Amino acid sequence: MAHNGGSETSSSREGTVTTEEEEEEAKQQQKKKMTLRQQNQHASEFRLPADVDWHMLDKSKFFLLGAALFSGVSATLYPVVVLKTRQQVMKTTTTSSSSPPSCTRLGLNILRREGVRGLYKGFSTSLTGTIPARALYMSTLEITKSSVGSLATKAGGMSEPAAAAVANGAAGLTASVAAQLVWTPVDVVSQRLMVQGGQGGLSTRYAGGLDAFKTIVRVDGLRGLYRGFGMSIITYAPSNALWWSSYCITQRSVWMNLGYRGSNCGSEIQAAAPSSAVVVGVQGLSAACAGGVSALLTTPFDTIKTRLQVLGNEGGGRRPPTVMQTVQTLVQEGGWKACYRGLGARWASMSMSATTMITTYEFLKRLSTKAQE
Repeated sequence: MAHNGGSETSSSREGTVTTEEEEEEAKQQQKKKMTLRQQNQHASEFRLPADVDWHMLDKSKFFLLGAALFSGVSATLYPVVVLKTRQQVMKTTTTSSSSPPSCTRLGLNILRREGVRGLYKGFSTSLTGTIPARALYMSTLEITKSSVGSLATKAGGMSEPAAAAVANGAAGLTASVAAQLVWTPVDVVSQRLMVQGGQGGLSTRYAGGLDAFKTIVRVDGLRGLYRGFGMSIITYAPSNALWWSSYCITQRSVWMNLGYRGSNCGSEIQAAAPSSAVVVGVQGLSAACAGGVSALLTTPFDTIKTRLQVLGNEGGGRRPPTVMQTVQTLVQEGGWKACYRGLGARWASMSMSATTMITTYEFLKRLSTKAQE
């Protein structure tokens, strides 16, 4: 009986060991499933390295530093804008043997005839209006991005990457519309100053930005300052939406291909924090790609808008041209490719501007981050 009791005890122990092994194996399987689930979750909840949200910013520092930094950026890129504007308003005909000068030749002609000042006509006017317009743009952009992003993930049930793309697109669209309330009058005045002395077809000569402002209001009223406002919205609102969405998607793709998963990820799948040089490089590359695509798709609208704003009624007794009349004139001058006049300068301007602006903007956000408590 004692022997039989020992056998039963031994069998009981073996059964216990087997059960424990099965439980341990089940735990390991469950752990593997949890790891895979976490990885999938982290992939969808990916956070960009060095990403700074609106609530993390010191607003006073953000706007003061932004005014200084973007004034410098605007001064650097302004000559390209002048060249683009002059190319777009330059009048030619399809029967004319002379074709519009290239961007390089036009720039050299301006330097020879007018000096460096010719490349900065209207700059003070542009800068005066750009500071409040940029402040309005940046605040609207960040507030909309944060609000729409939260709404899309919580109420809409969207994945984090999709919500980020939608939020960026909506933010770019909204910020552009808001900023055009300031930018359009600034464009109308500064662009007329840009083309003075060139082949812009202007009959009126302005003594400066204030004189141009008074003349436009006297001849056309306040509506004259908002000439081309509708085309500005058509040009810049979709362009900004497209640019910010493309920038978000491109940057996210580059970071993920480089192996970065952001601060929310577990240690098993998180790469080391990227250096400042890598951050700037990725942001610059993403911005240039987005800017090039946006320029290609929206240049015809920009050409029409510029013509409406620059070559309108200046007291000659003629009604300002409509959008259709402007398009017809362009086609008569150079066929449909005339709508892409200034594409090279605009592509270069938007790519350089996008790269410079976004790296400056992201740097500004990092400088303006509140101290962590």
